[in-house]
Amino acid sequence: MSEITPDLVRHLGVLARIQLSDEEVERLTGQLDVIVDNIAKVSEVATPDVPATSHPIAMQNVFRPDEVGDQLTPEQVLQNAPDAADGRFRVTAILGEEQ
Repeated sequence: MSEITPDLVRHLGVLARIQLSDEEVERLTGQLDVIVDNIAKVSEVATPDVPATSHPIAMQNVFRPDEVGDQLTPEQVLQNAPDAADGRFRVTAILGEEQ
């Protein structure tokens, strides 16, 4: 028997604040059921002697060295700013506004 029911999909929609039509609930019920079945199949194969991996090929230090490059001057940075003051970007205040 399926773990995913239309009522569960509706409940998940409410939790996610997504309004789902009856057609969407029916379609998602089938899709989520297939996903849960596939996860169960993978769980059957996963054994303690098989290490968890995030990539099929082992990767080490995939980041480039952090080197200082050319830098812009404050004047270059602010030259196209809509508004600037005291060497900084000026933006409208948002504190105190209703959310």
